[in-house]
Amino acid sequence: MSAVTSASAPEDAAALEAAEAHLVRLAGEVARRVAALLDAAERDPGAAAGIRAGLVAFCEREILPYAAAEEAVIYPAARRLPDSRLLIESLVAEHSCLTALVNALGSAPTLLGAVADARALQVLFEEHVAKENGLVLPLLALAPGIRPAALLTEVRERVDRHVSYVCEW
Repeated sequence: MSAVTSASAPEDAAALEAAEAHLVRLAGEVARRVAALLDAAERDPGAAAGIRAGLVAFCEREILPYAAAEEAVIYPAARRLPDSRLLIESLVAEHSCLTALVNALGSAPTLLGAVADARALQVLFEEHVAKENGLVLPLLALAPGIRPAALLTEVRERVDRHVSYVCEW
């Protein structure tokens, strides 16, 4: 059962569906940029520096502000639910790892190191998104007294204050 089908209010279902799609889009963009970096490393190492800088900038502009907003808004609500504390603690730890990987990617002294950091970032982020979409959002959808639409609106507002674009969800 997806978070969308288990949400009780239509506005919550719509917000959860949009959040799921947004996270999938972010993961897809990370994967696309990592693939471009891998291709450049093989075919045109001179182009790799710009691609790497673009991946770092994307993560700093999109991924990390979203993670911070989740920690401030979604995770405290989810942490109050029965049996969710360890899950949320693990996701917070993954945010720290994602941040460390973005920093390592940006400062890697070699292209090989940057490629390794980029691939690790992609794998971790894809797993993180799977946990959020498959575990956290459904928990919120099923929890009495929690309005996922309100939480996700606050997340979007926090992210919008940190980035120059308006989220499409």
